[in-house]
Amino acid sequence: MSQDPMAFARHDHDSCISAALAAADSACVDRKARMTPVRRRVLEILLESHSALGAYDVLARLDAEGLGSKPPVAYRALSFLVEQGFAHRIERLNAFIACAHPGVTHDAAFMICRKCGTVAEAQASSRSLNQAAAANGFQLEQTVIEAEGICPACQQTAAACA
Repeated sequence: MSQDPMAFARHDHDSCISAALAAADSACVDRKARMTPVRRRVLEILLESHSALGAYDVLARLDAEGLGSKPPVAYRALSFLVEQGFAHRIERLNAFIACAHPGVTHDAAFMICRKCGTVAEAQASSRSLNQAAAANGFQLEQTVIEAEGICPACQQTAAACA
């Protein structure tokens, strides 16, 4: 597994957002995909923090900004972002998060802090799963790993209180 879970480390979050938006814009141009203002705003909303957001949380933000109040608005934008690889759906939370590696084909591994809700993405190695699938005649199309635990900041807070 890659050792780059930026959500758990201090980093220049503005650069993080700018880089992800630039990668998404570039990928859309290359793929001839249409990044509408609503889709772009939804990606920006997801990029604002390293927490997963439900579709209705996204919809509430869009509605407050006058960009749409009907659920299909949010669901269509989120679906586009997931299809294009700019966001992921976190099944465990029934929520969405911006992809930490847009434009890069990868198997995602999500570490979900059960105390603060921060979600960090790393690239997973699914080699052993691929081997097990092949041995059973199964063809893997996508692998997503979701793990729950406690992030470094919450561990430090707990240790300080002990």
